Amino acid sequence: MSEAESSESESETGAQLFGVWSVDDIEFRDPSTERYITVTPIAHTMGRHAEKQFKKSDISIVERLINRLMQTDENTGKKQQTTRIVREAFEIVHDRTEDNPVQILVRAVENSAPREETVRLKYGGISVPKAVDVAPQRRVDQALKFIAEGVYNSSFKTTTDAAEALAQQLVGAANNDVQTYSVSQKEEKERVAAAAR
Repeated sequence: MSEAESSESESETGAQLFGVWSVDDIEFRDPSTERYITVTPIAHTMGRHAEKQFKKSDISIVERLINRLMQTDENTGKKQQTTRIVREAFEIVHDRTEDNPVQILVRAVENSAPREETVRLKYGGISVPKAVDVAPQRRVDQALKFIAEGVYNSSFKTTTDAAEALAQQLVGAANNDVQTYSVSQKEEKERVAAAAR
């Protein structure tokens, strides 16, 4: 190992997300999604993952959340603003739970990821719903989508600011609270799939 490589690996282990939150010792409860939830101290890779279809799993789950929150008409391209919102939300989460907010985010994604959904099959011109298992990567994608939708719904044209809304979504989803938008969406998808079995 060269001198540059050794110093780089040392700096990676001591690095912290936003200069505050440690990304070491993150506990995963769901073995299927663990491979697709990457936790790194970097919150902005400048699109280096975009060359290949499945490279998105290699970037930080925090950056993927930031990118997901930007996917609305009002916030498209406002990465610095969205990063600030996520940083503030992490501080609120830490104040409420006394836990590492990165751990709370991982737990929220695991609890919001649907295990089953429905597809439409055509039998002689008749469309029939059929329950199917969800691939682990799609589970993570869906969880991030539900969290971002929940933040948008609870903060757009209301007195609740986006950081507060995100903190509520993360804490609620981490506690598996059915009142939280992301968990309720997951339950709804699984309920529809159970009916279509």
